[in-house]
Amino acid sequence: MALMFLNGGAMRGEPLHHLLDGAPLVATTTTAPKYRFYSVGGQCPALVPVAHGGGAITGEVYDLTLDALRDRVLPAEPPELELGVIELADGTSAFAMLLRRPQTSHVPLRDITEFGDWRAFRASA
Repeated sequence: MALMFLNGGAMRGEPLHHLLDGAPLVATTTTAPKYRFYSVGGQCPALVPVAHGGGAITGEVYDLTLDALRDRVLPAEPPELELGVIELADGTSAFAMLLRRPQTSHVPLRDITEFGDWRAFRASA
C-alpha cells in the first residue's frame, strides 16, 4: 500500500474518484507550505516544489495499492504531470502528482496558489 495525496479529479465526489478502486481515505489535510499550485490548461491541478513562497495546498490522502496506482491512477493522469513525493503538513511524506520537469507541453499554466484548493479555484471561475 502507498499513501497518495490527491488534490483534483480523483478526490471524493469528483469524476475520477472511481479510479481509486475503493482505497480507504486516510486523511483530509494540506501539504507543507512548500508548493506552488497551478491549473494546467484549466483541466487539472499540479504541484511544484519551491524553496520560498510556497503555500499549503488542500487534498486527501488515500492508502492506495501499488497495483491501483500503476494500472488505474497513473494512466489517467495527463502527460504534463509526473509522480513525485511531497511533504504533508504533519511532516510525513506521500506520493502526489507534480508538474513534469522540464515542462514538456505548451498547455497554459495559471498560478492558483492563493486559492490553496482545486475546488475553491473552480468555484471562483
